[in-house]
Amino acid sequence: MSGYEPDVLARELDVVFCGINPASSAAADGHNFSSPSNRFWAVLHLAGFTDTRLRAEDEHRLLEYGCGITAVVTRPTPTAAEITSAEFRRARPAFEAKMRQYHPRVVAFLGKRALSAMLSTPEIGWGRQPLEFADTTAWVLPNPSGLNRGFTLEALVRAYSELHSAVPGI
Repeated sequence: MSGYEPDVLARELDVVFCGINPASSAAADGHNFSSPSNRFWAVLHLAGFTDTRLRAEDEHRLLEYGCGITAVVTRPTPTAAEITSAEFRRARPAFEAKMRQYHPRVVAFLGKRALSAMLSTPEIGWGRQPLEFADTTAWVLPNPSGLNRGFTLEALVRAYSELHSAVPGI
């Protein structure tokens, strides 16, 4: 895990993609979404966020496209299921402060669990959320993890394309 920094952030980005927490494999590899089964990089390209398919090693190039990466919980785990609702709630103040500091146009949560736990709201829908989070637009997208096979590649691309279309200027 030496030298691994999960945040790829700059101020005033168009979209910050927010994972639940870093995968152990990402921490070991030193790059976000580095598992060969993770569809994040392919989906971003197919949905129009990037004009080329980036690799995990290219993660800092994402800033060139007005996008960034972060996670609610900073502790790496083999699976996101190991993060409890209580851990999300404890992480909320620091995470909100980070989002206020960087102030993206949209914070896009990858999956419902983190936002649901932080807001103590069991019913979270997909897409744009009715309330802001940390003074910015909140959006919920399906998690592109290879462990999340409830969504096909095509379904992921449709969901991410909807966000891409909703944020002018990307």
